[in-house]
Amino acid sequence: MRLLENIHAPKDLRRLNLNQLNRLAQEIRQEMIDVVSKNGGHLASNLGVVELTLALHRTFDSPRDKIIWDVGHQTYIHKLITGRLDRFKTIRQYQGLSGFPKRTESDCDCFGVGHSSTSISAAVGFAKARDVLGEAHNVVAVIGDGAMTGGMAYEALNHAGHSETNMIVILNDNEMSISPNVGAMSSYLSRLRADPRYDKRKEDIEYLLKRIPVIGKKVAKLVAKAKDSLKYLLVPGLIFEELGFTYLGPIDGHDQVMLEQILNQAKHKKGPVLVHVVTRKGKGYKPAEENPDIFHGVGPFDRETGKIIKKVAPPTYTTVFGETLCALATLDSKVVAISAAMPAGTGLKAFASQFPDRFFDVGIAEQHAVTFAAGLSFGGLKPVVAIYSTFYQRAYDQVLHDVCLQKANVVLAIDRAGVVGDDGPTHHGVFDISIFRVIPNLIFMAPKDENELQHMLFTAVKHNGPVALRYPRSAGQGVLMDKEFKEIPIGKAEILREGKDVTLIGVGPMVHTCLQAAQVLSDRGVEAAVINLRYINPLDREVLSHYAKLTKKIITIEDNVLKGGMGSAILEFIEEEGISGVALERIGYDGFVDQGSIAKLHAVHGLSVEGIIQAAERLRLLRLVAGSQNDRLMGK
Repeated sequence: MRLLENIHAPKDLRRLNLNQLNRLAQEIRQEMIDVVSKNGGHLASNLGVVELTLALHRTFDSPRDKIIWDVGHQTYIHKLITGRLDRFKTIRQYQGLSGFPKRTESDCDCFGVGHSSTSISAAVGFAKARDVLGEAHNVVAVIGDGAMTGGMAYEALNHAGHSETNMIVILNDNEMSISPNVGAMSSYLSRLRADPRYDKRKEDIEYLLKRIPVIGKKVAKLVAKAKDSLKYLLVPGLIFEELGFTYLGPIDGHDQVMLEQILNQAKHKKGPVLVHVVTRKGKGYKPAEENPDIFHGVGPFDRETGKIIKKVAPPTYTTVFGETLCALATLDSKVVAISAAMPAGTGLKAFASQFPDRFFDVGIAEQHAVTFAAGLSFGGLKPVVAIYSTFYQRAYDQVLHDVCLQKANVVLAIDRAGVVGDDGPTHHGVFDISIFRVIPNLIFMAPKDENELQHMLFTAVKHNGPVALRYPRSAGQGVLMDKEFKEIPIGKAEILREGKDVTLIGVGPMVHTCLQAAQVLSDRGVEAAVINLRYINPLDREVLSHYAKLTKKIITIEDNVLKGGMGSAILEFIEEEGISGVALERIGYDGFVDQGSIAKLHAVHGLSVEGIIQAAERLRLLRLVAGSQNDRLMGK
C-alpha cells in the first residue's frame, strides 16, 4: 500500500521518518504525472516543490497556521496531503477539484489565487489581523522568483518590513542555479544568523566595546561598519535585509532535512523573515526537467515518453496572431511587440526570434507593459501589447489614463478572451468587453475567425489611436486564409444572413454559432438575420437600427458576462435611438464561471445552438410559427 493513502491531513506527515518522506515524495510525483498526463495541468512547477511543500506542512500546523500560495499552480502536492487525494483525479475537470487554491475546497486553502504577486500582500493582511485579534499562529507566503517581477510584491515587502510583524516569506527560486561552494557558505551563514544566540552575542560584544573608555564607541562603530561591508560581499539577500527582513538562504529546495531545519529556525525569529529556496522545475521527471516551459501548463501527454498528445486541428487564434504580427513587422520597421512574461503563450516567440531588438518581455508587470507601450508610441513606434484577457484587468488604470486618454497608438491584443477551460474562474477572460467597451477613444474589435483576425490586426496597426483586439484561446474555424491583408472599415458590421423574423447578433467565434442556429431556425420556419458585429466600439448604428426596426426581435450572444457586455451595448443603443417595441434576449454569463472544457461551459451557459433556440422560444417565435402551421392545417 502506498504511504500516500495514509496521508489524510498534514499532521500525518509528522509521523514519517526521512526514508518514508523520500518514498512519499516519489509517490506524489508519480501520482501527479499519472493524473496530469490525462487531464493536463501545471506539472513542472509542482514537481519542483514536492519537498518544500512537505517541509512546510511538517513545520507548520495548517490550517491553524496560514500558508498562502502565490499564483497557486504549484499546489497539487498541497491538495494531495490535505485530504483531497480521493478527488485528485478530477483536478481541473468540470465540477472537480480546482487547479488552484480555493477557499471553498478546504480550510487549508486560506486564500484563493490565480494571478501572481499577491501572496505577500495577503500574508501581511493575515498577520496584521492575527496581531489585532491577539492570536499567535504563523503566517507564511510562498512566492516564485517570476512573481517577484510584479511590483505588487515589492509594495507588500515594503509594508511588511516597515510594520515589523512576524511573518515568513518563502522565495521559491526555480531559475537560479547555485554552485556548491556558494550554497555551502550561504547555508552556513543562514544557520548562523538564524541561531538566536547569534543576535545575543552581537548585542553582548557591542555592549562591552561601548564600555571601553574614550575609544569604545568609535571601535564599536568601526566594527559595525566592517560587519556591514562583509554583509554586502557575502549576503546575497541584502535588498530584503534593507527592506526590514531577516534573509535566510539560498537553501537547496530538495534537501528535506535542511528545509525543515531552516523553516523551524525562521519560525522562531522575530519580525519578517525571507527564506530563499532554490528548486528545480520538473524535478524527478526527465521530460519536464529538460522542457520546463512546455510542462509548465501542459495538455495530455504520454507519461512514458513525455510526448504531447496533439489533436489535428486548425491553427489557434494565438498562432495566427503571432504569424500575422511577424508579417506586419517585416512590412513596417516601427512595429514592436511587448509581452508580460508570456512570449510563448501569446504567440510572440517567433517575433522575439526574428526581431530581438523590437521585442520586449517586461516580466509579470502588466501595468508597466501598458504604460511602457504608451511611451514607445509617443516615441514614434507602433507597439502591440499581447496579454491574456484576465491579466489585462490589472492594467485597467494604465489602459484608461496612459493609453486611451492620451490617444496613444497602442494595440492591445487581448488573448484568451472568453472562457479558457480547465484553469477556471481566475483565468477566464469573461470581463474584458464590459471593462473596455466603456473607455472613450478605444476602438474595440473581435474577429469571427482566424482570417478576419489577420485583417483586424492589420487594421489595428494602421489605425491612428488606441485599439483593443480580443480573440479566444481555441483553434480557429479552419477557414481559408487570404494571402493579402485588407483593412476592415472602423465601426462596420458584417451582414452574413438576411432574415425578417429575428436578428441574431454575435461577436467573435459566437458568430458561427449564430449561423448554425439560423439554419436550425430556418428549418423550423423562422427566418433569422445574422450579424457579425465585429466592432464592439464603435457600433454600426446604421445596420443595428435597420434590423431592430425590421425584425423587432433580437438575440445577442457573447463569450462575456452579461452585465456591461455586448448585449448591454445593444440595449443602450436601442434606448438612445428611441426604437420602440423591440424584444431582446441576451446570452452570456451571469457571474464567475467554474472550470471545465470550453465546449462544456458554452453548453451549460447557453452559448450554443440550443441556447439560441431556447432564446427564440422565450421570444415566442417558435410558438407563433407552430401556431400558424396548425392554422393552415385546420384550414383557417
